[in-house]
Amino acid sequence: MKSFCLGFLLFLAGSLAAQDVTVIRAGTLIDGTSNTPRNNQVIVIRGNRIESVTDAASAKIPAGAATIDLSKATVLPGLIDCHTHIFLQGEDPKQGGYDANILYAPLALRAARATVSARRALEEGFTTLRDVETEGAGYGDIGIKEAIERGYIPGPRLFVATRAISTTGGYPLEGYAPELDMPKGAQIIDGPVEARKAAREQLDHGADWIKVYMTHRSWVGKHGELVSQPTLTVEELHAIVDETHGWGKKVACHAYGGIGLHRALDGGCDTIEHGLDLDDAAIAQMLRQGTWYVPTLAVYYTDWAPEDTPDGKRDRLRASDHEQSFQKAMKAGVKIAFGTDMGGIPWTEPIAQEFGRMVDFGMPPMEAIQAATSRAAQLLEMEGQIGAIAPGAYADVIAVNGDPLRDIKILENVQFVMKNGKTFRDQLTHGAMK
Repeated sequence: MKSFCLGFLLFLAGSLAAQDVTVIRAGTLIDGTSNTPRNNQVIVIRGNRIESVTDAASAKIPAGAATIDLSKATVLPGLIDCHTHIFLQGEDPKQGGYDANILYAPLALRAARATVSARRALEEGFTTLRDVETEGAGYGDIGIKEAIERGYIPGPRLFVATRAISTTGGYPLEGYAPELDMPKGAQIIDGPVEARKAAREQLDHGADWIKVYMTHRSWVGKHGELVSQPTLTVEELHAIVDETHGWGKKVACHAYGGIGLHRALDGGCDTIEHGLDLDDAAIAQMLRQGTWYVPTLAVYYTDWAPEDTPDGKRDRLRASDHEQSFQKAMKAGVKIAFGTDMGGIPWTEPIAQEFGRMVDFGMPPMEAIQAATSRAAQLLEMEGQIGAIAPGAYADVIAVNGDPLRDIKILENVQFVMKNGKTFRDQLTHGAMK
């Protein structure tokens, strides 16, 4: 009797294990790390991890495994966007813009909209986001992250920066009567003591990253150059970086150029966000320090003011300088990761439009894809865990019809999405599993 029970339990365990195995047949595989795609691959997934990736001709299919046939599609790792704002919606200036978002929208409404944004990102194949501050919504990103992790709502894996940090005169809301104490989109500090305390508060409340604004408003200077207002001093930034690194976390710095950019690098920032005007000295320092560059190109081609206005001239100069900076950084070998600034762009637009700008400005399609997969994973210190189709990685898998190496815009129409081994979207097999 005991031997019968033991045998039955072993049979039951084996059956349950088989049910936990999924096999994907990939027609073409871009694995996120290799420089060339592979054809006719079999991906074996056990639970939420990839167990093996082999040629179809030699693959061993586990008995009882569910099979997803993507043999006519191109399969890639889930994409990673390293610069988003799920609490922004690309606010229409005609409806009050950024200010109205903070002044009129209750936090519950903003959280509900952020939930929709997170779901949309996952639908588009972005299985991981680094969301770099809530723009006046406090620690709301912590709540959205928890809701996703607990399974209450669908969404990408989130790395969150909570409130962000800037200085007096360094962030909206602005332009109101001076006697009014207006809310701000970031946590405002002045001096190294306040800077360190703000970093401690945000880290204590669950920030995965600390976001710092090293520049604020920008304009066209006397000689036709782009000028950006610096914010934090090197001493203030040093305090934040020292504290954050002590917690084993990293600091992302919004910096356009000039004094603020160089303070960001001298202060030890781990990533430069945007970097519209990178001079040669900044690029050389980024190479020496191993600083990542998250350029966010596409957002600077939206909402231009009329050409004959000061703001219009500034907007066009931002875009042209940015293109040159991206090309110089790429040529020099600066580490570049994919980021979009979604939220500055409405979430109704395709997140993957950033790929088109990167390729148009000279980045080979495979490198652009790697910037949103394995290289983004390196930035997030998740190398081998995400951004790759490889044994041991999380089973974050997407698929498209066609070849994104020939037409990068194909990535704007992701038709299959799996996160953590669970299929979230399937317009290729219509959900059919054998």
